[in-house]
Amino acid sequence: MEMETIGRWCFLIGIVLAIILGLFGTSVIPMSGLILVILGLIVGFLNVTGRETTPFLVAGIALLVVASSSGLSTIPTLGTYLEGIVVAIAAFTAPVVLVVAIKAVVSATRD
Repeated sequence: MEMETIGRWCFLIGIVLAIILGLFGTSVIPMSGLILVILGLIVGFLNVTGRETTPFLVAGIALLVVASSSGLSTIPTLGTYLEGIVVAIAAFTAPVVLVVAIKAVVSATRD
């Protein structure tokens, strides 16, 4: 299996897992936080290419900012679920953003 295919599967699994955890809580899957971090690291190394770096970092930072605010929980009925999903997706995305940012810094110092 190619590395790109592995990265795509890890991304898909990470998003689905984050949605499940956001809806049902982290107690549903043991060690779910660690699984999200590992999947995020794999995605960061395998999926985001050079030309995707800046748009991905901007989107990732925006997602992390939204996840750190508690504004979603004020939405009636669905707010708690939305907040849980966004926080879980941010837990998956944070390691990806870290890896991509480090790769960008290393790339910038080479030029």
